[in-house]
Amino acid sequence: MSLFSKKPAEEPVNIDELLAQFKDLKDECRSLKEEVKKLREENLRMVNKVGIVRFNPFEGLGSNQSFSLAILDGNDNGAMITSLFSRDGNRVYGKPIKQGLSEFKLSEEETKAIETAKNNANQQ
Repeated sequence: MSLFSKKPAEEPVNIDELLAQFKDLKDECRSLKEEVKKLREENLRMVNKVGIVRFNPFEGLGSNQSFSLAILDGNDNGAMITSLFSRDGNRVYGKPIKQGLSEFKLSEEETKAIETAKNNANQQ
């Protein structure tokens, strides 16, 4: 006998027992439906969309070592992180994102990172 096997349910012997089993199933289905609804709501607040764009912001300076990274939840809220690499150093900027937009001006690369994140979510 397996550790994971369930004890078989007893068969109902009359209509009252059958109705009681249906009531139990109905209650269990209601509980599962509420749990799924709760999980869906929670999922909207979790990071589930990510997009990254690599680019070279300075002419004649190596390759695409700079990047913009969009990290969004199911409501398109989250953050934009942009790193600009140069010979003199590296600068990192962060911008809040609400419903896919920012109160701060977004660069072309940042806008593309947001669109990439949204598109990546649709492919899953």
